[in-house]
Amino acid sequence: MRIRAFQGLVPVPAHAPEVACVPYDVVDAAEAAALAAGKPRSLLHVDRAEIDLPKETNPYADAVYARANENFLRLQRDGVLVRETEPCLYLYQQTMGTHRQRGLVAVCHVEDYDAEIIKKHEKTRKDKEDDRTRLVDTLSANTGPIFLTYRDTAVLNALVARKVTELPQHDFTAADGIRHTVWRIAGGAEWVKAFGEVPVSYIADGHHRAASAARVARLRRERNPTHTGHEDYNWFLSVLFPASELKILPYNRIVLDLNGLTPEALLAKAEAFFGLEESAAPSPTAVGRVSMYLGRKWYGLKCPVDPKADPVGRLDVSVLQDKLLASVLGIEDVRTSKRIDFVGGIRGTAELVKRVDTHGGVAFSMFPVTLDQLMDIADAGQIMPPKSTWFEPKLRSGLFVHTF
Repeated sequence: MRIRAFQGLVPVPAHAPEVACVPYDVVDAAEAAALAAGKPRSLLHVDRAEIDLPKETNPYADAVYARANENFLRLQRDGVLVRETEPCLYLYQQTMGTHRQRGLVAVCHVEDYDAEIIKKHEKTRKDKEDDRTRLVDTLSANTGPIFLTYRDTAVLNALVARKVTELPQHDFTAADGIRHTVWRIAGGAEWVKAFGEVPVSYIADGHHRAASAARVARLRRERNPTHTGHEDYNWFLSVLFPASELKILPYNRIVLDLNGLTPEALLAKAEAFFGLEESAAPSPTAVGRVSMYLGRKWYGLKCPVDPKADPVGRLDVSVLQDKLLASVLGIEDVRTSKRIDFVGGIRGTAELVKRVDTHGGVAFSMFPVTLDQLMDIADAGQIMPPKSTWFEPKLRSGLFVHTF
């Protein structure tokens, strides 16, 4: 696959902890406003510029994109974001407790995205795509990186091991306790060559950002009668992590009611297909296991797998959806149903207990989807079920900005 260095914008080291922010799509407007309060240099003022406008402002209004551009230019004018003196790559390390992951920051080519060399596993929503497309086109910049993964190679692992012995450009711990360390790589020809031997990569997180980057490239091509394919708008900001270092957390489910069933009737129906283990652990310990919380007790379910099923059909979330959520609890479409909610695994099973004990319903604690399962599905050209994966830690936006 193709990557290259880029001469982008980076925060001066003193301001990096304030500039860096969570991805735009993991917080709502109120949460974004709270995170950016008292932090005028936070990139949330660009990625979620509605926080600087009256609360009743439509987040897709013209004024939001105009304010985003104004705030982006201000960060440059005030010397918060500065232009690199030469094209660079970066090694980006995140540490969360005992977990550590290290990825290469580079730009990837939209033709690799269109040709499925950069593989997808999720559908995108048009309204979210339209929003990011307009923002990227307005700014002429990718402010948030796409989170990619690839199968490990010895050459790249050796390059990483060598680089981390040097002094970093940034090294700080955010308010959530996650440590962010960045090494600058001028030029990076050997990294570019090594990635040329990587046949494919996979989007772990950021499908809407990737789709929007590709749309902006198409728009710019249409507007440019002298388009060559080498322009910066043909490339988008990414962080590429080796698969062995990534951590997928479960994406748990809460059904808000029992679809008219008594708890006893639901238990009987669950037992008929899945079997039922009483006093199970809140977190399942293996693929093929689900823990169900009902009536202040945890039950263990075993997901039988059809050997003829495709990679999607073999997933625990698919078996649970087909055999219990849809057929018994009446949740036909998890994308549109108002009777189901999803809780990222970072919040733990205590959140499931609290919600069900307070409001009723039933919760399902999942075993995380594995990277091999995700890659198998992407390789087969299939789509993961909604809300199947939760990658943690999340990438920070603002530490690197690609402009065109």
